[in-house]
Amino acid sequence: MRLSIPDMALVVLVGVSGSGKSTFARRHFAATQVLSSDYFRGLVSDDENDQSATEPAFDALHYVAAKRLQAGRVTVIDATNVQRFSRQPLLNLAKQHNVLPVAIVLDMPEGLCVERNATRADRDFGAHVIRRQRNELRKSLHSLEKEGFRRVYVLRTPEEADEAEIVVEPLLNDKRQETGPFDVIGDVHGCRAELEELLVELGYVLERDEEGRPVNAAHPEGRRAVFVGDLVDRGPDTPGVLRLVMGMVEAGHAFCVCGNHEQKLVRALRGRKVRISHGLAESLDQLGAESEDFRKRAERFCGDLIAHYVLDGGKLVVSHAGLPEHYHGRASGAVRSFALYGDSTGETDEYGLPVRYPWANDYRGRTMVLYGHTPTPTAEWVNGTMCLDTGCVFGGKLTALRYPEREVVSVPAHQVWYEPVKPLIAAPELPPVGRRDPDVLDLGDVTGRRIVETQHHGRISVRADQAAAALEVMSRFAVDPRWLLYLPPTMSPTEASALPDVLEHPREAFAGYLADGVRTVVCEEKHMGSRAVVLVCRDSGLARFGIDGSGAVYTRTGRSFFGPALTEELLVRVRAGIGGLWDELNTDWLLLDAELMPWSAKAGGLIAHQYAPVGAAATMALDASIDVLSKADARGIDVAELLGRTRSRSANAAGYREAYRRYCWPTDGLQGVTLAPFQILAAEGQSFADRPHSWHLEIADRLVANDPGLFTPTRRLIVDTSDDESVAKGIAWWEELTANGGEGMVVKPMANLVRGPKGLVQPGVKVRGREYLRIIYGPDYTEPRHLDRLRRRFLGRKRSLAGREYALGIEALDRVARGDALWRVHECVFAVLAMESEPVDPRL
Repeated sequence: MRLSIPDMALVVLVGVSGSGKSTFARRHFAATQVLSSDYFRGLVSDDENDQSATEPAFDALHYVAAKRLQAGRVTVIDATNVQRFSRQPLLNLAKQHNVLPVAIVLDMPEGLCVERNATRADRDFGAHVIRRQRNELRKSLHSLEKEGFRRVYVLRTPEEADEAEIVVEPLLNDKRQETGPFDVIGDVHGCRAELEELLVELGYVLERDEEGRPVNAAHPEGRRAVFVGDLVDRGPDTPGVLRLVMGMVEAGHAFCVCGNHEQKLVRALRGRKVRISHGLAESLDQLGAESEDFRKRAERFCGDLIAHYVLDGGKLVVSHAGLPEHYHGRASGAVRSFALYGDSTGETDEYGLPVRYPWANDYRGRTMVLYGHTPTPTAEWVNGTMCLDTGCVFGGKLTALRYPEREVVSVPAHQVWYEPVKPLIAAPELPPVGRRDPDVLDLGDVTGRRIVETQHHGRISVRADQAAAALEVMSRFAVDPRWLLYLPPTMSPTEASALPDVLEHPREAFAGYLADGVRTVVCEEKHMGSRAVVLVCRDSGLARFGIDGSGAVYTRTGRSFFGPALTEELLVRVRAGIGGLWDELNTDWLLLDAELMPWSAKAGGLIAHQYAPVGAAATMALDASIDVLSKADARGIDVAELLGRTRSRSANAAGYREAYRRYCWPTDGLQGVTLAPFQILAAEGQSFADRPHSWHLEIADRLVANDPGLFTPTRRLIVDTSDDESVAKGIAWWEELTANGGEGMVVKPMANLVRGPKGLVQPGVKVRGREYLRIIYGPDYTEPRHLDRLRRRFLGRKRSLAGREYALGIEALDRVARGDALWRVHECVFAVLAMESEPVDPRL
């Protein structure tokens, strides 16, 4: 016997003691799928036959079953389950988690069960117990389906049990193997002419029958349409729409989910008592003029439609009225009801229509949900969901979304075909896609342990303690979080050099990239300033991202560089310097990655309270020591070695002071402040993470040309890592930079976003100069004993952190470009900030 089990099902084994349930379960299911009442008795009492432990054992069993069903796992309950009161909690679990319950009954002969129990030392009850259990089983056999089991299988002999074959079948809504591309089309409501126009606009080629009626449509590139339901009622040609859509579905060119109007039409066609309203009369009249065969075909088609589809590996869900995340891929009456009708608050509006619960406002799933049902003048993204019903039958538009391109395509209605009860009026002007009201940000989106899905690094975990640290920084020190579209990643230094006098050298950087398969790199001058992210808006009076203002200038941890007045003054200069780029990039905001100088503009306190005191104290102490030791040496005391060492330390201290002083100069307001942009991160609807660095630097050069007083150029050199002569030029350039007091350089793959054999290649490595590193490692780090120790520094954790933060940053930019809800962007931004709490040597 073939026993078909729907995926995610709750399988309840029913049978008296000794009927072979446990043996059957072991043979046909994985050990992890089977929850045995005996086993749980043992868990709570150390004795599987301790009947006094039955209640807590079943409490634990039901809890574990609930967790498995919540995760969508097939779960098998191995217990007698012969009494209705023991089955009811299991049916409740299935209902609660919207999975299908299946009963497998082992109705074995009574004598066989008695005989089996007699051979088991742990079963000391008599035959009367088996008889009582079997009587209860017999009473239940005819009521299992009425109780709620969707499938019931009865095995009556050991041979049937042995020969049974369990087959787990995917649910009808599981179309995860269908990856698209798709064109998802909103409510048609009998508007056949507009549907034809939209399909042609989308690139489909219509096929017509002998009478010229469209009966199919195919896309030359293999795209397929997905209809969100409500094909029928209200419009002028319900049969024409059905004829076309049925042909597309039957030919494999389209999918279609059920709408509430199809549900009602089927009931009417089957003679059920329904209220003839909301356009049903028009459909019945139009279908009345068709043949009986066509009506039967239409009835079967609409009656067989399912409530929702899960497509493209779970990345896309299509239903008629939308679907919260916990219903995706599930099967139950509750799921179907929500998919067809949505969820009403129980109230009615001034037009007598039910007030729909705005489920999309609270949606936080990663799956895109496309739906219709409630007419809206314009298709807008709300938290990764979009309603595609733009009221064509009411004189609006017929709308489709190209997936995965996320492109909205619409055609206007030819006329008002059906006067709506509630006027379809133009909505108030909304901010552009991706800009939401302030209340879209929610504490629950960034607290606790989180998993962030990224395109380039897969799943990245954020621990609860890391999230708490990020929230502390964000809530106390950061700019308004609505401005925070991106935080830059940390950067790892190159591997330690084997050369005797330096810790870092370009040779290791070039060799490392060559090992990753990167031949062309760009060496960029490393400015000694502070990393700055500049979000500048073209016009200061327009609300963006749910906030008014000109933008923000903030650090790697989201802190503002300056107060409001100075920030605004800087943004005015940046906005003017962008010049023609606004129109060229077709944007009204721009996100820049830059270095803000001098270092003292942001690190003044650090210099005054840490670096300067150390340098001053070292100089004073060592100068005094040299004076004393020199006098002792002049008197003939043997202090030559100590004096030499002290003079060396004094020179080191002088080098330390000179190193940080190079990067400090006085500023007055913006006087003396410069900005060195080196990457254009994003603009309206665009992310530039995949553009080569040459493109970014050319844009930066144009900004410098527009305002050389504010913008500072970034010098660079392109190196072929496989060419010795080119590598030598790169090394010479670095030596020249550092000899003149420069900090060093950053080496980056020219192509920018690069994947190697082990995943994402490091976005950049820093190669710092010998003297600059005194600021980082202390004045005496160049002493041989210290250099030998520092060469053993471990970079693995730092590089792992840089890779994860880089992937999170790109993911944030991609989500901004797609117009995702702001909370989706902040999920990545907060994760970058959370990563910064990892215990990594800050000197790296």
